[in-house]
Amino acid sequence: MISRRQTLSLLGATAAALALPSIRPARAAAATTFRIGWQKNGVLALAKRKGSLEKRLADRGISVEWSEFTSGPPLLEALGAGALDFGGTGDVPPLFAQAANGNLLYVGQYSGSPEGSAILVRKDSPIQTLADLKGKKLAFKRGSSAHNVAVKALRKGGLTVDDVQALDLAPPDASAAFKTGAIDAWSIWDPYLAIAEADPDTRILTTARGLLDSYSYFLGNADFTKDNAQVIVDVLDELAKVGTAAQTNLDDTVAALSEITGVPADITRVTLTRPDFNLGAVSTITDAAIAYQQGLADEFYGLGIVPKKLAITDIVWRPKAS
Repeated sequence: MISRRQTLSLLGATAAALALPSIRPARAAAATTFRIGWQKNGVLALAKRKGSLEKRLADRGISVEWSEFTSGPPLLEALGAGALDFGGTGDVPPLFAQAANGNLLYVGQYSGSPEGSAILVRKDSPIQTLADLKGKKLAFKRGSSAHNVAVKALRKGGLTVDDVQALDLAPPDASAAFKTGAIDAWSIWDPYLAIAEADPDTRILTTARGLLDSYSYFLGNADFTKDNAQVIVDVLDELAKVGTAAQTNLDDTVAALSEITGVPADITRVTLTRPDFNLGAVSTITDAAIAYQQGLADEFYGLGIVPKKLAITDIVWRPKAS
């Protein structure tokens, strides 16, 4: 069993830590610092622990600064405003950031497992099928990848978001509401999913398997990326190396991520051994990912979730051939 203290240790990044004024404003051209927005999971977390990016960029005279976030939307708000240079997020947050004219670019991608996202209910809940969600309180962070899972799952059940009581809750608030029964269902991603899943009173209603592809993205501030293209190339290359090494030695990786997140090693191992999960699958943006993201943008515009039509290729960066 995971204690409430352990859960809150992972979930409880404070509002003060996320406040944009605490992050230094943008600067022009040849940067001497590289400012990263990160969440407590995946290859960025491992790179932070190992100091890999610090070592890789040292010869360029560039130091690295890290700012922690609990979800993608506020991270991309900071990135688009020029308060960060680089960060990772799921598939939906970039749509909202682009619609808000955030000054950012897709610079890379990484993959996860569809089983790493799910809709949860309590074990004794009368909700047995997706159709049973009608009229129920379903929590997810608006503008996050969990929002996409909710939309797709409800559609599979013959429903829309309008058929449920959708609650916009960040992971810490949703976790507390789920534990107390204040919500009926929760759409969430790893490692929060794995923590909740370990509770014997929790049941998975559906994972994202068969609902969507598991694309996530690295984004860069547009000005920084254009002025420091080789830094982005080096960072993506280093993250791929860190991820590949981590994937080939999962015992050490489990221990490292457990130390970073405060999540017990057995729970961390669950997240790293889900089907198709691959820490080393870091690359620049592929045509398949662009097509996926464009389809998602069109769908969310059609549903009235994103306020305007988007052309994903408008903000895709590709390194120039050397």
